Amino acid sequence: MAQLRDLVNAQMAALIDGYFGCLDAAAETINARTGGTLCKGTLSKRLSGQYGWPVDEVAALEDAAGRHPVTRALSRRLNPDERTASGSILAQAGAISKETGEAVSAILAAQQSASAKDWAAAIAEIDEAADALIAARSFAEAHMNGGSNAGTTE
Repeated sequence: MAQLRDLVNAQMAALIDGYFGCLDAAAETINARTGGTLCKGTLSKRLSGQYGWPVDEVAALEDAAGRHPVTRALSRRLNPDERTASGSILAQAGAISKETGEAVSAILAAQQSASAKDWAAAIAEIDEAADALIAARSFAEAHMNGGSNAGTTE
């Protein structure tokens, strides 16, 4: 179950970073859609793994963003094959989504800044996104060739 929580957290982090941009906006969206009084501190605890994600909050953010990464990942549990049941490629897809969301956010922040520090941060985020893509490509190639590490995470 820890892998499932990690997957959901990665997908939610990517959704929040890539679509909402910050925890405040995500919390306000959830509150508007559910009638709750959620704060960004609770979202931070969910993303760190201290708390789980309630279905209504996941649905609120997915519906608002028009993307449903967690719902898709959970639906795959109904008909997994041996190679995706381990969650490896799904975890990599979550990492790609998270890292590219962070890269886009850093690029936009750097564009609005005159600081070389912000551009350095953007470069670091781009490198992390590229690394996530390369890892997924390696996994896909091994999977395509029926390699021995097709069901592992590394």
